[in-house]
Amino acid sequence: MKNALAAELSKLLSLPAIWIAVAVGILVAPAIAVIRSFQELFEIEKSVQTAVEYPIGFEELGFGVMGVIIVGVIAISSEYFTESEESGGGRQLTTSLTANPSRIRFLMSKASAVATVSAILAIIAIALTLVAVRIILAEHAPELGIADISRFIGVVCYWVLTALMAFGITILTRHAALPMAVLLLNTSVVSVTYLLTRVTPLANYLPDMAGIRMFVEIKDAGSPLTPIWGGVVMAAWVTALLSIGTVTFCRRDL
Repeated sequence: MKNALAAELSKLLSLPAIWIAVAVGILVAPAIAVIRSFQELFEIEKSVQTAVEYPIGFEELGFGVMGVIIVGVIAISSEYFTESEESGGGRQLTTSLTANPSRIRFLMSKASAVATVSAILAIIAIALTLVAVRIILAEHAPELGIADISRFIGVVCYWVLTALMAFGITILTRHAALPMAVLLLNTSVVSVTYLLTRVTPLANYLPDMAGIRMFVEIKDAGSPLTPIWGGVVMAAWVTALLSIGTVTFCRRDL
């Protein structure tokens, strides 16, 4: 398993698209945090407010998750690319399963690689985002304490679970376009799941709305979920999705 994980990490990091994912993952959240920090500083200097009104930085990390969505999608969709004629014109998946015949072990090692990369990106993004906020707001920056450690852990868990969710959906679709478009749109432009919470409280139990409560408090969504239970609900969704994807993958003809 250790060798299989190393092989999948090497394969994942060799994909050109992974560096787009890395850039998005570590730059989007700090960039948004910088913009919002300057807005907050402007309001403070104009005496409209005397302090930052919300824990700036954490909410922005919810947008940075776009990077790991790309990681999760390309990790499996790249296996269905057709190789060059010099390489035989087949698909990468055939080569991968020749080297690792167990389909379950293949998916486990690939999912582990996705989780590892996503966790590292989350940690880097957290550090860059909070440093940017501290530099711009200086003494006006929200104070961080021991209680915020659980929120940092929540960010990492949210990023990893989101990447695995994207990975699971792509196992089922076998193509990058649909999961990439739907997940990125829901995260970046307009959150359909958030709008659904205005229609029915059951939407609070959708994976992204439940999971984001691990580090962001959404006061007007009417959810009874605590940060821990939000993480449990999201993990349950991802586990179910990966289980269905694994069964489908094992029974499907290449």
